[in-house]
Amino acid sequence: MSLFAIADLHLSLGTDKPMDIFGGWSDYVTKLETNWQNKVRPEDTVVIPGDISWGMNFEQSKKDFEFLNKLNGRKIISKGNHDY
Repeated sequence: MSLFAIADLHLSLGTDKPMDIFGGWSDYVTKLETNWQNKVRPEDTVVIPGDISWGMNFEQSKKDFEFLNKLNGRKIISKGNHDY
């Protein structure tokens, strides 16, 4: 079992606030998913200390959490300064 940490995902699967307006973020969700699934095994743990979603409420954030839920590993999530 391995332990990983990643923060500042700033997902916007349920909102119209894409991060690819910034340089280096193009197609980042696909890259994140591919790299995560290639590196993290189902028995691993991933700590996600905040800034997960640009959603301002549960409905806007729901798709972001569904995306994370389908990725490998057990997730430990905490709220960041951009999380509502």
